Amino acid sequence: MTGTTGQLEVLTDAPIETWFGVGGRADRYAVVRTFDELRQAIELDPDLRILGDGANLLVDDAGVADLVVTLEAPGFTEQGIDDETGLYVAGAGVRLPQLILETIRQGMGGLEALGGIPASVGGATVMNAGGKYGAIADHVIRVHAIDRAGREHTIDRGRIDFGYRQSHLNHLIVTRVEFDLARESPEALRARLKDVMAYKKRTQPLRDHSAGCVFKNPILSDDVDGIGRAGERVGAGLLIDRAGLKGRAVGGAAISPHHGNFFTTTPDATASDLIELIEQARAGVLDAFGVELEREIVIWGRDP
Repeated sequence: MTGTTGQLEVLTDAPIETWFGVGGRADRYAVVRTFDELRQAIELDPDLRILGDGANLLVDDAGVADLVVTLEAPGFTEQGIDDETGLYVAGAGVRLPQLILETIRQGMGGLEALGGIPASVGGATVMNAGGKYGAIADHVIRVHAIDRAGREHTIDRGRIDFGYRQSHLNHLIVTRVEFDLARESPEALRARLKDVMAYKKRTQPLRDHSAGCVFKNPILSDDVDGIGRAGERVGAGLLIDRAGLKGRAVGGAAISPHHGNFFTTTPDATASDLIELIEQARAGVLDAFGVELEREIVIWGRDP
């Protein structure tokens, strides 16, 4: 079913596409293509949720009551070099893999370190996506956003509180991002991206149905034999592995035998399966090592 609010078309009972491929539907859903439509969406529901690439997201089986919005062309997918500043500018709706390939083509280096990370530019910035080779915050110079009252903001890098898998920008809707990238030959950048992707293929179950790392890598508060010393950040996957949880399954969800921080799904899986498995992994690591894991993935449901 569809409804119309001014120029904004709102679908009802719409699917929410995620990399897990499970979960409920959106009571209301809209594809937003202009700033005017985004403001209409905010007026309709100031608590709206932005759906990027659907990675790093799990939707509860009961679905979502808030308006779910996707930022699309033409207003949120432009990218290119700003002739005045020399900075590379990308809309929040640009997919990160597309951004990486285009910056490489134009000989702008830095973002190839994020190869293999599924995300939109907006989502990657809000969560400060990254991995072994760096994080997106390493190259962000300025973020443009709109708040829940429809006011636009331009935030310089020095005012953004980037940290490990966080930016403290969650209260805003990111609309575009400016990056400071270094001039380099496309050939060298392609070679670097190839190395990054080779590492990902060796260490992660890229062919399985998953959404990347489920938990953040924790900092140990105490020494843990065979894991690390107090103050060190260690792999959540290592802790899950050493707790004997690799391969554990609940319904159609399982902890990958290839990487303990990747949870996979089969076609008959439910979000409830994943939520229960996430809780079992969290409790198992806490019981084995006294380490409390924090989720990296976001869970959407009917409660805030």
